[in-house]
Order: sequence, then C-alpha cells, then structure tokens
Amino acid sequence: MKTSQYSGFFKLSVDDRMKEVAEFTGISEEEQAILQDANSLDMDKADHMIENVIGRFSFPLGVAINFIINGKEMVVPMVSEEPSVIAACSNAAKMARAGGGFTAHSLGTVMISQIQLLGIAAPNAAKSIILEHKEEIIRRCNEKDPTLVKFGGGVRDVEVRIIDSIVGKMVIVHLLVDTLDAMGANAVNTMAEAVAPYLEEITGGTAELRILSNLADHRLVTARATFKKEEIGGEEVVDKIINAYAFAAADPYRAATNNKGIMNGIIPVVLATGNDTRAIESGAHSYAARSGRYTSLTTWEKDENGDLIGMIEMPMAVGLVGGATKIHPAAGVVVKMLGVKTAAELAEIIAAVGLSNNMAALKALATEGVQRGHMSLHARNIANTIGAKGEIADKIVQAMVSEKKVNAEYAKELLEKFSS
Repeated sequence: MKTSQYSGFFKLSVDDRMKEVAEFTGISEEEQAILQDANSLDMDKADHMIENVIGRFSFPLGVAINFIINGKEMVVPMVSEEPSVIAACSNAAKMARAGGGFTAHSLGTVMISQIQLLGIAAPNAAKSIILEHKEEIIRRCNEKDPTLVKFGGGVRDVEVRIIDSIVGKMVIVHLLVDTLDAMGANAVNTMAEAVAPYLEEITGGTAELRILSNLADHRLVTARATFKKEEIGGEEVVDKIINAYAFAAADPYRAATNNKGIMNGIIPVVLATGNDTRAIESGAHSYAARSGRYTSLTTWEKDENGDLIGMIEMPMAVGLVGGATKIHPAAGVVVKMLGVKTAAELAEIIAAVGLSNNMAALKALATEGVQRGHMSLHARNIANTIGAKGEIADKIVQAMVSEKKVNAEYAKELLEKFSS
C-alpha cells in the first residue's frame, strides 16, 4: 500500500487488509498483533483504569482510506459499531482528492478552568480586583504544574464573567491554560483548586465549583475541502447538498441529526486514540448552540466554478499524553499509525474525518437517501447473526436487499434455501 487511495480495499480479507495498512503505516508484527487481539488490554490494566472491573468489552477497529490531510496521505483508524460509517467516510475522502484533499488547522491548545464565586456584594468591583491581581493568580497556578510550564505551557490569561442565576449574581473566573499535548483536565482542575482560596481572600466571596469547561472555545480546530462538481455528480448535486445543509443550519431538529452524523466520524477516531469521547461530544454540541440557537457544525458553499466547499469548526480537546492514550496498548499503536507528534495534529485529522462524514451523509440524503446503503450493511449484519458465511452470506444479502425484505426471519429462510 503506497498511497491511502485504494480500490476494493473492503474486498480483501482481514489479514490482507492488515498487511496493506502495516506496510503503509510501518507498524511491526507485534503491534499488528496488539490491534487484532481483543485481550491486548490485560485484566490488570483494565482493573486500574476504572472501578469495579469485571471484564473487557470489544468493538471493531477499522480504517478509513483515501485521505489527504494537509498534503499528507493518511489511513485513519476508527473504532465503531455502526455499519456504513467507515465506508461512507472513505468514499467522501476519495471524492475530495481531486480538490487537494482536506486542509486543517488547529487554533490552539488552551483549556478553560472555571472558579465560581458566590456571596459577593459588589460583583463589578470584584471583577476589577481580580484582574488587578492577574499576575499573582497566574503565578500561583503555574506553581502547581512546573513541568507543564517547563515545556512551554501553563496559564496564559485570566478572564472574569458576571452572570445572573436563580440564586443571584455569580462572579466566574476563567483560567486560560495552555495544556500543550495533554487534554489537560487534571492540570486545569488542580490549578483551580489551588487558586480558589486566594480568590476568596481578595474578593470576600466564597469559592464553590472549581472545574474545567468542556466548551473549549480556545481550542478550536477547522478543516475544509473542495469537492469538484464532476467528482460528486455535477452542479445539481452540489445545489442539493447545499439545500440539505441549509435545512440543518436553520432547524435545530435537523441540526441534531446532521451533527450526529459528523460525530459518527469524529468519535470513532477519538475512541481509537484513547481520548475522552464525552468531552468531545459535549464540547461539540455546546459550541453548536453558542449563538443561543442550535445549528450545524459545518458550512457548505458553492464557489465560482460550481464546486462544493465544506468547512467544519469545533472544539477539539484531545491529547497524546496521559489517560487511556498511554495506558491502552491498542491506542498507542493507533497513534503511531497516524504518525502524529502533537495534539494539534491529531485534532486536525479528527476534524477532517468529521467533515468527510458530513459530506457523505449530505450527499446520500440529497440523492439516493441513506437507507440504500444502510440496508445493505444491515442485511450483512443479519446474515452474520444467523451464521451465514462466504458466498451463501453474499447471496442472502443480495436477495434481502433486492427484495427489500431485510429481516432475520427471511434471512433464515434464504439460508435454508441456499444451503440445500
């Protein structure tokens, strides 16, 4: 495998796919074995990752192919239980190649930690006092993580917000912390805990909650791609996709499903790399509602040539150090496969995959509808469930889809018919 562009990859056996991916990514035979062994996370490690461990649970690991991201050929590992996602993502990535693939950019690695101050009689005066003591606040915070500061991270700024609530006005202090290649939750929470007593001292208020925010809007990532009209079915298809996007941009009921489709691409990469899927999910949806109305995370436009241009912008608080990324053996191999050296690079890849998945979904909806592809893969799952294999399984799938009778009962009838 010399390029991520590959025709008929899905037709290969599992072992042959692994051989091709290993050649492309340079992973060793030992690392290949880690990915293919559901027990690569041993019970002792599992027992130390979470509480009350009784076992382990496996999901399939696949790869999205055909990607060019920032000029680099990419094969992207994805962990998902949902049929059609990886195939659709790979197909959209293939269509993007004629336009140069995906261009992605990370806008920083700064996380927000919040300290809630209550019982302050003069909130505006307190805000002024806090900002006057900004340098001392930063010094006290950075004292708590000298290693982060040594490598160029630490608190960059302090912000103060006054908000109304059902219990009265609150003064909310934001610590803006550059966490570099870590997701950074532990670091920013420790800093908030450490500086809270000092904030009480200078304001006379009471510090209650001290916790990071997953609305990481100082840690945004963008990705864009141009899809040549000839690659996606002509300018009429371009217009249909823009119409579908306009629906999602205007209607939160549609936007919810549109963004779920984006996360179908994003979460499998986040999970495969051992990052926090819940943090990414909550950040994405809160960012989509930042204007006060929930809307699409992507935008789609037509350029002067009639080609389709898509862009995604969202928070992406992922890391390469700490957490499951370092503990889980398979996550470590996945990171090596991606060839990323920084959290920013990883964020850029994930954003590109999310945009690709959105393109695939919008194109399917705007043209043939999503059910055709879904039903074919659903039929294959049913065939597997009833124990059909090889050519017989293929015949059962083809018959169910062509006759539009995709259910287990009919699959069993077909199995008996084709096996006799």
